[in-house]
Amino acid sequence: MSKVTKQIFVGNVAVGGGAPISIQSMTNTDTSNAESTLAQVMELANTGADIVRISVPNEKAIRGFETVVKKSPVPLVADIHYDQGMGVLSADAGAACVRINPGNIGSEAGIAKIVDACKANKCPIRIGINAGSLEQDLLNKYGEPCADAMVVSAINQIKMLENHNFYEIKLSLKSSNTLMTIEAYEKIAKLIEYPLHVGITEAGTMRAGSVKNAIGIGHLLLQGIGDTIRVSLSEDPVEEVKVGWDILKALKLRSRGLDIISCPTCARRGIDIIAVANELERRCTDITKPIRVAVMGCIVNGKGEVADSDIGLIGIDLNTGKSDIYIGGKKSHSISNSNAVLELEKMIRKHIDNS
Repeated sequence: MSKVTKQIFVGNVAVGGGAPISIQSMTNTDTSNAESTLAQVMELANTGADIVRISVPNEKAIRGFETVVKKSPVPLVADIHYDQGMGVLSADAGAACVRINPGNIGSEAGIAKIVDACKANKCPIRIGINAGSLEQDLLNKYGEPCADAMVVSAINQIKMLENHNFYEIKLSLKSSNTLMTIEAYEKIAKLIEYPLHVGITEAGTMRAGSVKNAIGIGHLLLQGIGDTIRVSLSEDPVEEVKVGWDILKALKLRSRGLDIISCPTCARRGIDIIAVANELERRCTDITKPIRVAVMGCIVNGKGEVADSDIGLIGIDLNTGKSDIYIGGKKSHSISNSNAVLELEKMIRKHIDNS
């Protein structure tokens, strides 16, 4: 059962309070180049990002950020480090949320200025705790980054904002250590009611990072912990959004586009499953309506999987070069394996158009 948290709004996206779990990513363009940054924001939004974060390190970046805000189809979060003034300028420039890091944001007086700007612009604040940039006094106390140090940092920062009568807060506690991250979120979830932004930071490359994020984010979401997620990968940010959607689809929390059920293949296969499933996924990335498609190599598990799918394919025999097509769980007709991808895509798009 999901933990019920306070609801805030990042632009028009509800976070917490039982709202659907939103997916975030972050641009990696030079923010001062508004054209390239906006292009990446648009690509992320089209892939399914609900919220996009943009680093704003200096005044040149502020000018680019302000331009992108005016044209962005999704709310933008300004990512601020070291320079409190950038937080003020970002809120004034139209940020839907300002993200600050207690380990490097500076004095309470400076944070008070950010709070005042966020109040004036009705802009929430995300407190972003990172194990790699904890405050020095906490590192001195605990000896090394750990879940307890992250939780103390979070509580201290929350109290600081609350002392300035600011309560539009969301919180993240991230580490590259999956188990440390899980422990930190489990502990803080028992102490606060603010919405939680969940993710594994510095998770690494596409394969290893996806595994870390799936385990960490999935484990927490299964406990009802987490209101918005960001998959961190050393990869094109679009891939972060795709993996985020895959995690939510696997947990039956949200659905978007194709949900392909395909087998790992064996000697019984009657079609080249690997080639068909991957090419079908590639060709249908523009589809946003949910649809379940089974691509199965043989009858053994195929019958059961196609019965629970909108459209299904079961390979008959590599020698015959034929496969059976199922629609709504019922056998419809047979097709040539050489045309399998095109036929499946055609049926998928027809189903989407008629649904």
